[in-house]
Amino acid sequence: MGADPIRAGEIVVFNVDGRDIPIVHRVIKVHEDKDTGEVYVLTKGDNNFDDDRSLYARGQRWLNRRHIMGRAVGFLPYVGWVTIIMTERPIIKYVLIGALGLLVITSKD
Repeated sequence: MGADPIRAGEIVVFNVDGRDIPIVHRVIKVHEDKDTGEVYVLTKGDNNFDDDRSLYARGQRWLNRRHIMGRAVGFLPYVGWVTIIMTERPIIKYVLIGALGLLVITSKD
């Protein structure tokens, strides 16, 4: 991810222990332990009322640098809803894949 420090306000991609799908949310707090130099990060989705602690692993209060996979370089509003909908309602995913497959089969060169 690079050696640049993580700053509040940045949008980061992170993965929480026990979850397969990465999450893209904004950093709202950064805490550095003076003794160890370890950096701790707290995130929040822009449209969420509370911070992301309820999304973290059980008992986890902060993200460590190892959880952060990268930083956003641009954004597409509401695109995350596609992932959420397809995860919560798998039938939509299958219908979409079926429709795309049908389109490929029926299309002419």
